[in-house]
Amino acid sequence: MLGAHTVAQVRLAEDRLHAVLPPGGLMQRAVAGLTVVLAQRLGRVYGAHVTLLVGGGDNGADALWAGALLAGRGAKVTAVLVADPVADALAGFRRAGGRVGPLGRADLVVDGMVGIGGRGPLRPRSAEQVGLLEGYDVVAVDVPSGVDATTGEVAGEAVRAALTVTAGTYKPGLLVGAGREHAGEVVLLPLGLDLPEPVVQVLEAADVDALLPGGQAGSDKYTRGVVGIAAGSPVYTGAAVLAVGSALRAGVGMVRFVGARHAAEQVRSRWAEAVVSELDGADVLQAGRVQAWVVGPGLGTDERAAETVEAVLAQEVPVLVDADALTLCAQHPHWLTGRTAPTLLTPHDREYARFGDEVGADRIGAARRLAARLGVTVLLKGDATVVAEPGRTAVRVNATGSPALATAGTGDVLAGACGALLARGLGPLDAGSVGAHLHGRAGALAADGATTTAQDVLATWPDAVREAARLHS
Repeated sequence: MLGAHTVAQVRLAEDRLHAVLPPGGLMQRAVAGLTVVLAQRLGRVYGAHVTLLVGGGDNGADALWAGALLAGRGAKVTAVLVADPVADALAGFRRAGGRVGPLGRADLVVDGMVGIGGRGPLRPRSAEQVGLLEGYDVVAVDVPSGVDATTGEVAGEAVRAALTVTAGTYKPGLLVGAGREHAGEVVLLPLGLDLPEPVVQVLEAADVDALLPGGQAGSDKYTRGVVGIAAGSPVYTGAAVLAVGSALRAGVGMVRFVGARHAAEQVRSRWAEAVVSELDGADVLQAGRVQAWVVGPGLGTDERAAETVEAVLAQEVPVLVDADALTLCAQHPHWLTGRTAPTLLTPHDREYARFGDEVGADRIGAARRLAARLGVTVLLKGDATVVAEPGRTAVRVNATGSPALATAGTGDVLAGACGALLARGLGPLDAGSVGAHLHGRAGALAADGATTTAQDVLATWPDAVREAARLHS
């Protein structure tokens, strides 16, 4: 499992390591690692043209020292100074044969203008350089200039890096929001920092495989979990079909579907494995015993839908609340705050706003706020889905998301699968983060270039599960 830390946590850990290393020892570790990555990126160092964008802080100094090492190996290295650099780093760079000049021909551009302490818009000289980077291969030192290392916010111009080389630990802003897009591929340089519990966790394939419940000798459909799905309406039948299908794909022992007649007919025709009842309102509880509920996909927001949501949330079993059920819960938040059983909300940004707040640039902070206010686990959907649990320091961020999943029905697939994982015994944090990881991988495996449909994601879900098992072995 990968971890990310705040700037304050990183600074404190660096100070502790400075105290036990020889002067300049920590910088030498960072520069040596950075130089190796840059050399690998270039392929052939001798004769290569490298340009450094250099600010006045430690990032600029690291870029200069790395540039000096590359110059010593025969590269032609130019530094563009956007602020007064660290004097000894500039002197060392010049001694190695580096020169100061404008951005021109470059096989590689190294962004060392602003480090992890940068906040808000770039200063004019730095912003001007960003505007000249189109077409260049850019590697950022620690964080792309203009990206908030804590939130991922981009307030104006910011470097779009193909690769970001971050030292010591991942930074949250490289994993979420606009920062994720600007960071490109992220490479971690371990520095030996003694770090506390991370504020962000990212599941890897091995973690997902380890968390997935496995069948045992003597298992039956009941011990593998029974999930109830209250979804669909005469208008939105597809949501019901997709949610039921994904619950089945996610390995639940049985699906009990309840919904309006036309939706029920569609589920019956598509999924013979499901137990289907034409029930709505408070009558949905007559469907039979379940270990968890999914409520909301395509349900509508009329009076009968509201009765369904209220009845489901009154049960002392885990409940996943999605789509139309989120709209109804925003109107009746006491349905959520009064619960003692685990609850998982799965809003996208517009659904989140119905609870009286805006996601804004800080997606991690937004998920935490709603989780704390309602006392539920919140899965805030997006390219980098955030899962926050009330009272827990670390949130989970999903690294497998893709714009290919921004299509109708994929949210229904995610809801059904996460609900199945709840029924199989995972807590809402694990169910949400495991489901989001597999959802992203299934979407990537399904992508055929131009389009990916929810049905494609549904079909490739087992492939994503097998991939996680293979990578774990």
